[in-house]
Amino acid sequence: MMPGLPYNTTMETPATFFLVGIPGLQSSHLWLAISLSVKYTTALLGNTIIMAVICMDYTLQEPMYRFLCVLAAVDIVMASSVVPKMLSIFSSGDSFISFSACLTQMYFVHAATAVETGLLLAMAFDRYVAICKPLCYKRILTPQVMLGMIVAIIIRAVIFVTPLSWMVSHLPFCGSTVVLHSYCEHIAVAKLACADPMPSSLYSLIVSSIIVGSDVVFIAVSYNLILQAVFGLSSKNTQLKALSTYGSHMGVMALFYLPGMASIYVAWLGKDIVPLHTQVLLADLYLVIPPTLNPIIYGLRTKQIQERIWSMLLYCLFYHSNVGS
Repeated sequence: MMPGLPYNTTMETPATFFLVGIPGLQSSHLWLAISLSVKYTTALLGNTIIMAVICMDYTLQEPMYRFLCVLAAVDIVMASSVVPKMLSIFSSGDSFISFSACLTQMYFVHAATAVETGLLLAMAFDRYVAICKPLCYKRILTPQVMLGMIVAIIIRAVIFVTPLSWMVSHLPFCGSTVVLHSYCEHIAVAKLACADPMPSSLYSLIVSSIIVGSDVVFIAVSYNLILQAVFGLSSKNTQLKALSTYGSHMGVMALFYLPGMASIYVAWLGKDIVPLHTQVLLADLYLVIPPTLNPIIYGLRTKQIQERIWSMLLYCLFYHSNVGS
C-alpha cells in the first residue's frame, strides 16, 4: 500500500478481482452454498408470488400493498446482486469477477439497501396513518403522494451511491487484487487501492449513518405511536394480534439494520478485534436474510394476501384438472 498517492485516473485498473469467499471458512463453503441456495430460492419464490398477487388483483391497490410490491422487487434485486456469484464461489470455486462487474455489483448492493431502508420507513408511516389517523388515510396517502415517496426514495439512493461508485472507480489499483470478502463490498475493495481509500470510506460511513440513523429514528417514532394506539384498544385479542404482527416486523428490521450497521462500524472500529470471517458473515447476513423473510412477514402473514394466494392456487389446480380431464 502507498497511501500517499493521489487519485489517478490514468493508472490501469485490474482486469479482474479474486473474491475469497468467507476467509477462514473455506472448508464450510459447500454447506454455506446449500443453505444459501435454500434462502435464495425462498426469496425469489416468495417475492415473485407477492408481486404477482398484488399486480394481478385490483382489490390490493392500497398504498400498503403497493409499497410491499416495490419492496419485493427491491429484495429480488438486492439478493440477486450478490447471491449468484456467492453460490459460484462456494460451490465451484469460480472466484474471479471483472472490474466492471465488481463496480456494478457494488452499485446495486448499496442502491438496493438504500432503497430498502427508505421503503421500510414509508411502510411504517403508512401503518401509522392507517392506525392513528384512519379517517385521514385516503386524504393523506393519495396515489400521487405514494408515487412521490417512492421516487424520492430512489433519487436519494442514487444521489448517495453515485459519488461513492465514482470515487472507487477512480482509485488506482496496482497491487493485490484479492478481495477478502464474498462479494465486492466497498471497504474490502477500496483498501486494495494504491491510494488512500479514506475519502470514499469516510463518505460511505457518514452518509450510511445519516440515512440509516434518520430512517431508524422515524421508524421507531412511528411504531411507538402505533403501539400507544394499540394499547389504547379495549380488546385484548386485538392487542395481542397487533403486538404479534408488529413484533415480527421489528424482528425483520433488526435483522436488516443491525448486521448492516455492525459490518460498517466493525470494519472501522473493531477490525482488529472481530474475526474477519465474522465481519464477512455480518455483511452477507443483511443482504440475504431480509429478502427471505420479508415476503413471509409482510406478505404471507397478511390476511388479504393469504386469501388471494389460496384463490390463485385453487384456480390453477381446478383449471389444470379440468383441462386434463
